[in-house]
Amino acid sequence: MHIPALSAAPRRSFNALSLLTAFCILLAGLFAMAASANAATAPAPSVSTGGVSGLTYSTATLHGHVDPHGQATNYFFQYGPTRKYGAQSPLAPAGSANASLAVSQEISGLAPLTVYHYRIVAVSAGGTTLGTDQSFTTPKIPLSVGIVGNPNPVPFGFPFVVEGTLSGTGSGNHEVRLEANAFPYLTGFQPVGNPELTSVTGGFSFPFVGLLQNTQLRVVTVGKPFVVSPVIVEGVAVRVSVHVRRTNRRGFARIYGTVTPAEVGAQVGFQLLKPGHRSVNVGGTVVKAGTATVSSFSRVIHVRHGLYKALVRVTDGAHVSAYSTPLSIR
Repeated sequence: MHIPALSAAPRRSFNALSLLTAFCILLAGLFAMAASANAATAPAPSVSTGGVSGLTYSTATLHGHVDPHGQATNYFFQYGPTRKYGAQSPLAPAGSANASLAVSQEISGLAPLTVYHYRIVAVSAGGTTLGTDQSFTTPKIPLSVGIVGNPNPVPFGFPFVVEGTLSGTGSGNHEVRLEANAFPYLTGFQPVGNPELTSVTGGFSFPFVGLLQNTQLRVVTVGKPFVVSPVIVEGVAVRVSVHVRRTNRRGFARIYGTVTPAEVGAQVGFQLLKPGHRSVNVGGTVVKAGTATVSSFSRVIHVRHGLYKALVRVTDGAHVSAYSTPLSIR
């Protein structure tokens, strides 16, 4: 029995399938070649490095232009103290337009009085384009002065120190001067003593002996640039001495003392100290005339065992109120 047709049909089916597969492979290859050709011919972005704005001793805003030429493009700025740069801003999108786009980025952490180089860089499927090198110089850190009085207030006639720091570029070994304007602050600021040189880190300290009334103080630089500190008021506290003397009345004692300088008419309050609790007011009096420089007070009050102190309230503006040292009554 002879059946030759059974082997011919499968052969024709196989040949058609092979041709279809080959065609698909060829088509895919053509597409890949076309895509590769398109990628190879995609234009690289165009860039131009621009100027700088908002320049301070530690920050700057860098400007430039990017033309993506229709390709999705990103850009960033390289910057550093040499043309090797060493730092760069974050990657940012520039879009895919066919037009030049103005771009900018802020950079920070710069050193004062330093030359920096920078350029813009753009990246797309068409390649990487580097902008031309540009440079700028950061300015100095402006000088500034801060001061404090130590202690403040200071007891009448006692010494204290005006100390502070000159900050900024060139603050070390810079000449500074202390100036004062005493209550009622009408004479204006006058130099006190001789100028001093700041330390290598800008620190300084002016000793002041025998301040007699509340005084405005400031420190200024000598020469250029002329810089003035904020004005502080150094308070002068009255000095209060306090004593106790027994009386003939049981449970009563006389508390007396002096106030320097003389503050005739100032109020005096006596307080019983209670550790861990608020003090208790136990009486008071007024300051009476004494000598030209020292006034006095005295009052008999009911007392018990404990620590007492006297508060002299001053309101004339020339001095500030003050407490006496604690006094023990047993």
